[in-house]
Order: sequence, then C-alpha cells, then structure tokens
Amino acid sequence: MSLRAQLSLLYSLLAGVVFAAAAFIVYALVSVMLIDQIDYTLTSTANVVMSSTRIDAQGQVVVDQLPVMDVTSPRYIQVWNTSDELISESQNISSLRLSLDPDGLRLPMPAYRDVELNEVQLRVLSVPLQVSGRKMAVLQVGTNRALVDELQGILRTVLGIALALAILVAGLYGWLGTSLVLSPLEKVTEAARSIANKDDLSRRIPNVARKNEIGVLIEAFNQTLDRLEDIFNKQKRFLADVSHELRTPLTVIKGNAGLLRKMKEPDEESLREIEVEVDRLTRLVGDLLLLAQAEAGRLELHMQPVELDVLLTEVLKQARILSLDKVQIHIDEIDQVMVRGDRDRLKQVLINLIANAIKYTPIGGRVGLRLVRAGNTAQLIISDTGPGIPANDIPHIFERFYRGDKARTRSLDGSSYGLGLSIVFWIIKNQGGDIEVKSIEGQGTTFVVSLPILKEKEST
Repeated sequence: MSLRAQLSLLYSLLAGVVFAAAAFIVYALVSVMLIDQIDYTLTSTANVVMSSTRIDAQGQVVVDQLPVMDVTSPRYIQVWNTSDELISESQNISSLRLSLDPDGLRLPMPAYRDVELNEVQLRVLSVPLQVSGRKMAVLQVGTNRALVDELQGILRTVLGIALALAILVAGLYGWLGTSLVLSPLEKVTEAARSIANKDDLSRRIPNVARKNEIGVLIEAFNQTLDRLEDIFNKQKRFLADVSHELRTPLTVIKGNAGLLRKMKEPDEESLREIEVEVDRLTRLVGDLLLLAQAEAGRLELHMQPVELDVLLTEVLKQARILSLDKVQIHIDEIDQVMVRGDRDRLKQVLINLIANAIKYTPIGGRVGLRLVRAGNTAQLIISDTGPGIPANDIPHIFERFYRGDKARTRSLDGSSYGLGLSIVFWIIKNQGGDIEVKSIEGQGTTFVVSLPILKEKEST
C-alpha cells in the first residue's frame, strides 16, 4: 500500500472515530433531553393527581377527580391500593385491568421505569402514597414512548448518514491533500533515481517548501548530495594524485632496473636512486595507511599529560641534525607548559612542521621556534624565512596531495608528496587543538599550533 493510500486511510479512520464519538455524544444528549421532558410531564401529572387525593373516614384512599384524559391522550393514570386493587384510572385505559408497571407497585420510593405493556413501550412513574410514613396506595402515571423512539430512530439514521459522509469526505480530502503535500517527495524520489541511474551527483532538488518538514528533508538531502559530491570529487582527485605520485618513482625504479640489467657490474648510483624511490614509496604508503586509519576511526590516540617544553627541546636536537647546518634553528621563547595529548603524535607534528620549514628555507636562512602561553592555550609557533605561500593556496594546504605555487613545491630530493600537513591537521584537530597559517610572499611562513593547557586538577 502506498504512503498516500495509508495516509488517506488514516485520515478516514481518524475522522470516523472523531465523528462517531461526536455523534454518540449528540445522540446521548438528545435522548436525555427527550426523556427529561417525558419525566417532567409525568411528574406534573402526578402532582395534579396527588393534589386531588385524600383519605376518607374509613382510612381508604380516595381520588376526588382525575385529569381528563381522552382516548387519544398519550398519558395514562392508575391508583392501586396495597392489596393490588385498582382504585381509580383515567378514562383512556378504563378497560385495562393490568398495572402499568407491576414491579413498580413494590417500590418503596418514587421511580421512573421503561416497561412494555401489550407490545407498547411505556415510560411509567410509580409514586407510593404514604400517610404518617405508612404506605396507603401507589400512583402510576405512564406515557407512550413511541414518539421518543421514533425521534431517536430518525436521529440515528441522520447521524449514521453524516458519519458515512464524513468518512468519505475525510478520505477524499486525505487523498488530495497528501497528493499535494507529497508531490515534493516525488521529486526527491525522481532525483534519487536519476542519480542512481546516471551517477549525476551535481543534480539538486528545488526546495519550494522550505518552512515545513518536507522542506527540511529536501534541504538535508541536498546537503547530503553536496557532501557526497565533495567526497566523490576528492576521491577522484585522490586517485589521480596517488597515480601521479606512484608513476614517477615506479618509472625511475623501472629505468634503473633496466639499466642495471644491461651492465655487467652494479651501478651504485642507480642502486642508490632505487633505494631513495623505494623509501619514498614506503613513506607514501605508510602515510596513506595512517590517513585511512584516521578517517575510518581506527587510529587510537593515547592521551596523557605532555610537557611541551621538554618535547620541543627533544625535537630541536633532531631538527638540527636534519638541517645539516644549512639553516639556523633557534628557540626564541619557551614557557613551561603541559597539555593533554598523544606524545608521539605531537612529536610527529613538530618534526613535520619543522622539516617543512627547513625544506623551504634557503641556505643560510633561519627557522624560529616559540612556545608561549595565550590564556588557556599553549601556542607552538614555527616560523621560517622562506619564499612564503600565495594567499590563494593557504586555504588548501592541509588538503591531501595539494601543492600550490612552485616556490613551495616538492624539493629536489622528491621527498614531498603533500600528505604531511594533512596528517598534522588531523592530529591537532583530534586532540582538541587548532592550527593556522600566516604567510607573506617573499618574507616567510608561520605555523601556529594551539592546544588547550592541562589544568592542575587534570594533571594530578
């Protein structure tokens, strides 16, 4: 069953239940009002009869005069003594020798009862007539219920027809209304099928119902498509970049292998180039694996208190060995700061950023390191005197395989392939920190890593 049919059926059922409840209440109220009117008439007649009733000298109940009731009158009157003898009756039932309500003769209190007498439905009021607390007789006043029953039957018929019409109208309205409301969902379905059939992630659904739930759904669907298209494009670029990165070292390895095959004795230079390219491929595969694990959520960070000042001092020694004295590396300022993080990954961040600074700083240039407090954060600042980064490239430098201006492209040793900063970005973000880049072309680049300082309570 379609959603439209389900909603229409639901509307019909709800309308039927609501209208049936309303019809029951109306029927009950009208019936109560009609019965109350009958009871009021019976009570008035009984009061008139009791006003004409007395006790004679022999202690017998005497009715001086009954209201005149002709044959067509719907009201009937009887007075019975305690010996079940009929004392008096109205003229329109003078031939009736039966009590209007035999069981009512035994009741100690006035009561209204519905009875059937000679296949006629009656409403009877039985009133015990007492003198000094002693029951002397019973007055019964009855009336024919035919009119009330007829009115109730007509009311049931009218309400039944109205209920059927209400269900029909609710079903029709539900069908038309849901058709109008669900029409945007048909566009969503059509777009989803088009995307599935044509692999067209660029298509979007026009949102003409922005203020309701369907509009929110369409907007979320479009956002999902944006995300999927972005991921798909990044994947395509990723595959293209990986292919490009692998092509160069594989070509070198293949060429050197072919050259070695032709030589009688091994060529040390060719072997060295093969080793360099193999090392580069190993690093590339390792970094790709690291990023894949990170994005899949399988890369665990072992969080613990880390003394950043001690860590920076350790990295400085390695950086000076790495620079081969071609670049001056100095700690310009260092504060004693402790953060919570993965020590090995933070060390990887420092080595990567400092290695980048060394790589892009000309011989004789300078790389400055600073560790300072800035409110509740610790800032690691790595500055170089290299060529800088163009402003257009700065928003993209943390993307995988991104390389912008030639001034900061891969160095002559071919060791850079554009994954290091992506790894740095992931590590910092997943330890609650932030990283930003400031660069002026021709004047150098500064990376600022911010990490929340570990509170004293957390360090104990």
